[in-house]
Amino acid sequence: MTIAEWCVFGTLLLYLLTIVPIKAIGFRRFDNARPRDPGFYDDPIAARALGAHQNGIEAFPFFAAAVLLAEFRAAPQHLINELAVLFLIVRIAYVFTYLGNRPTLRSIRWSIGFAINIGIFFLPAIRGWLPG
Repeated sequence: MTIAEWCVFGTLLLYLLTIVPIKAIGFRRFDNARPRDPGFYDDPIAARALGAHQNGIEAFPFFAAAVLLAEFRAAPQHLINELAVLFLIVRIAYVFTYLGNRPTLRSIRWSIGFAINIGIFFLPAIRGWLPG
């Protein structure tokens, strides 16, 4: 497996690990029979963790598709790997910014991550203009 493919897996784990600790910490209030009970997310940190989790679910398909498309279309693997690692790092920073209630910085990090994803997606289209 390539580094980029491991980053796809890491991105999947990231959005899961964003919400699991909140549910574990609030285990006495969390009712697994009603996992989407809005009352559980009344706490501001829990609400932000849920938001970060949901955004991770939203960001994941495009990232996974971009990585696979770039690999299937023979874009330079080292660039796919580097951009995928960078995307994962930005997403981790995004989660911490979300949990820390820094909305402007969070939006900036989201935009950077999206731009990286666009870059991965279009690597096959520009590979003829890339050095090496």
